[in-house]
Amino acid sequence: MILRAAAFGLSVFAAEAAMAQPSYQLLQFDDLAGWADDDHQMALEVFLSTCGDMRDPSWAALCDVAGQGQEARDFFERFFTPVQIDDGQDALFTGYFEPELRGSLTRGGPYQYPLYRLPANPGEYSRREIEEGAVFDGQGLEIAWIDDPVDVFFLQVQGSGRVKLDTGGWLRVGYGGANGREYSSVGLALVERGVYQPHQVSADVIRNWVRANGAVGRQLLWANESFVFFREVNEVPADKGPLGAMNRSVTTMRTVAVDPAYVPLGAPVWIEKQGRDPLNRLMVAQDTGSAIKGSQRADIFFGTGDDAGQAAGRIKDGGRMVVLMPLQAAYALLPDVIE
Repeated sequence: MILRAAAFGLSVFAAEAAMAQPSYQLLQFDDLAGWADDDHQMALEVFLSTCGDMRDPSWAALCDVAGQGQEARDFFERFFTPVQIDDGQDALFTGYFEPELRGSLTRGGPYQYPLYRLPANPGEYSRREIEEGAVFDGQGLEIAWIDDPVDVFFLQVQGSGRVKLDTGGWLRVGYGGANGREYSSVGLALVERGVYQPHQVSADVIRNWVRANGAVGRQLLWANESFVFFREVNEVPADKGPLGAMNRSVTTMRTVAVDPAYVPLGAPVWIEKQGRDPLNRLMVAQDTGSAIKGSQRADIFFGTGDDAGQAAGRIKDGGRMVVLMPLQAAYALLPDVIE
């Protein structure tokens, strides 16, 4: 069954979705590959961690029911309908992680590259202007100083991370804002320059190329004018994941970043990722990202540290993503279903 985009009519979808005129297909749970084999209880626990922050009444009601104690698989099958949203773009799954960096609260020695808090005028400067021009000197915006500018860049791509301080202990930072410039892929820039073929590009490849090419490598990073600022989030316990877009800790291999123009934040989403390591799993849309655009675009959270980073960097796979929507929303659409 294909639904007209205008019929969906849910407040959680932004104007961009209507402009893109996506189509909607209602599915059965039997249509989801591997559905019966998943750990639905784990998915329910992750859903409960953020559903209380969802403001739409239909979602709030389901959150109340979930909190009363439910058999997990039955809960999802009883109260949700799988909906596949198609905006005409191929599905793409990537991975993200929480980096661990080395840093200091004071500048000195190898610690020369700042993590900035959000300034009053973030939109005035490009990445190059910020990194070359010392435009924020004397404003006290530095949260910490890092020993590697490439690590700073990739921390901005990931949006959150932990800094191991030279004096001992850890400092956790999360996304605090951006300069408003468009995100551009430095991997694509390497492909356009003829350095690599698309299938050769990964986060590790980019890191190694930038580090091996000195000033030219740093200039490659300027191709992405988007610059991210941070905030301290040390209230998050060390055993919990970093904060996502819903201001709650994300969960390894159960949280995905999505485009909220198409997918409500807090919604359960069924992932069928193809590639070398196929993955069929119920996750929860708890995060966003500047590069995550489209109804079939998702970024899977792989955890914290180097191992998680290496695993996340290898992911660039097709497949499909199916959103579990409240039954009420699906029933409201039934008069407008196109067979």
